[in-house]
Amino acid sequence: MTPLRQRMIDAMVLRGFSPRTQESYTEAIYGMAKHYRRDPAQYSAQEVEAYLLHMINERHLSYSTMNQAACAARFLYEKVLGRERELFPIAMAKVPSKQPELLAREEITRLFASCSHPVHRMLLQTMYASGLRVSEACALQVTDIDSHSDRMCIRVACGKGGHARYTLLGQTLLAQLRAYWRDHHPKTWLFCNHTGTHPVSIESAQRAYQGSRHRARIMKSGGPHTLRHGFATHLLEGGVDLFTIQKLLGHSHISTTGRYLHLISPQFRAPKDVDPLDLLAGLPQL
Repeated sequence: MTPLRQRMIDAMVLRGFSPRTQESYTEAIYGMAKHYRRDPAQYSAQEVEAYLLHMINERHLSYSTMNQAACAARFLYEKVLGRERELFPIAMAKVPSKQPELLAREEITRLFASCSHPVHRMLLQTMYASGLRVSEACALQVTDIDSHSDRMCIRVACGKGGHARYTLLGQTLLAQLRAYWRDHHPKTWLFCNHTGTHPVSIESAQRAYQGSRHRARIMKSGGPHTLRHGFATHLLEGGVDLFTIQKLLGHSHISTTGRYLHLISPQFRAPKDVDPLDLLAGLPQL
């Protein structure tokens, strides 16, 4: 490990960056160093900009990927190397926001039914029923499930930006988690890998989602984050207010949550005998 890489990691640890962010930032700077084959501390602002253009024009990467590299570069040069932004500008692309493709409730049911691996299926169901990001679901521990009748919630200890929060634990999800625990007896991590010593990796969860989507013959694009979109939209359709959903999702600004207002289906009518907070109970039966 080079001294500069260690300085960058130390600076991220000091600021409480998540391990995933640390990994993404260091990989982005490593990619730039591999391109120029020189110490990144020696680059000019023009060279950094040329590398970002190279990512778009020659490697045909997305603007989101380029922006992540730009964020890593800004952190390195401003926070670690002390360059002033006015003297060392690093541009970022304005990425147009796109509305996500939502899965219908019947498609979500088919998705779960097509996931044969019990650990992966339970993980995907938990993501939908509680609105978790894939990284948050993979990091869940057994002790994060609070099943007391006057609490009934899931503690998200590893939220985005290092923020902890609480989210929904519906009756149907709790019953399924109890059955899952009786069958698999997880000790520390709720969703373990095949050895039982580490949590399921994010990559494994993503592959499980895509494999289930393919087997269910769902043509809509997107990854496991689609389940989080479904969580927010289906709660809105069930009559849950926007402020509550903002807190459950862990959004800092309500405007981020407000985009789900455009995704509500005017045709949907929630079943009268189903709790709108118990999303799994509202799914149709195959």
